[in-house]
Amino acid sequence: MMDFSCVKKVLKNQPDYRLKQAKRLVFLNLIDDWTKATPFSLSLREKLNEKCPLKIKAEIFASKDKRTVKAIVFLEDGLKIESVLMQHKDKRNTICVSSQVGCALDCAFCATGKMGFKRDLKDFEIVNQVLFFARYLKKKKQKVTNIVFMGMGEPFLNYKNVIGSIKILNDKQGFNLGARHFSISTVGITEGIKKLSNENLEINLAVSLHAADNKLRSKIMPIGKSYPLSKVLKAVNNYISKTRRKVMFEYVMIKDVNDKDEHAEQLAQIMKKPLYLINLIACNPVGDFKPSSSKRIKEFKEVLEQKGINVTQRYSFGQDIKAACGQLAGE
Repeated sequence: MMDFSCVKKVLKNQPDYRLKQAKRLVFLNLIDDWTKATPFSLSLREKLNEKCPLKIKAEIFASKDKRTVKAIVFLEDGLKIESVLMQHKDKRNTICVSSQVGCALDCAFCATGKMGFKRDLKDFEIVNQVLFFARYLKKKKQKVTNIVFMGMGEPFLNYKNVIGSIKILNDKQGFNLGARHFSISTVGITEGIKKLSNENLEINLAVSLHAADNKLRSKIMPIGKSYPLSKVLKAVNNYISKTRRKVMFEYVMIKDVNDKDEHAEQLAQIMKKPLYLINLIACNPVGDFKPSSSKRIKEFKEVLEQKGINVTQRYSFGQDIKAACGQLAGE
């Protein structure tokens, strides 16, 4: 796998401009083999191929509508992760990346949690997921426009490597994707929310909510016992006070669990803030959980709108290839 810190070591005795050339070749030209690095001598190309290979081993699966592509990426230690490309009708190309192998949080509606936690991903392993799809899109004369940390794992439990990967991809001399095109989704790890508010990066924050009552939330998301809603919302409000940035709250609609009018009423009570945005998502089939009907989601949304809540509904990508929210399990 491509680890750019390895490239820096190989080029440490080279003129400074060589490193800038290497960044352009890897992150802009998106080369997948150092033999294509024609500005470099043959011996240097051979050394880079030996020490810092650019190949990213992965298998891809496309959905029937061709709008979603899932990649199973093979890591050097034999473990696997999944990443997803979502191609929107407005020409945006969003990459959903993983931050961990598996997840320790065991949310009831999420297949990743059933895997258990294996390990954190290193920053370059996160970056490689983006580079893989950037190379894929280049062949179609398209580019990556957005990156969301909504794949396998809890990003704020791997904070250093997540922010490190964003800084690599945000680097103006490299991939150069603007900070506002990154979104981090957390179950509500308050320490991570606080750290993000102190970063000099305009990254978007999303919080997995899924219930307005802490008892119900803790039932489907065990982390709610350690991070109760009151604590999470306090951290979010401090984040908004410091950054003046909108925060999105994700609400997975699970049939007969959290989708009744009374749940919408409870949600409206805690979500009536100008910089809060609720995003309703139909649950993807995992275990015994089934999605709320379209009619029920529409009615739930109407209750929120009548209460003056900012609310949207997310289109579900890639359910047929198990690439949708909560379905990533390295399969």
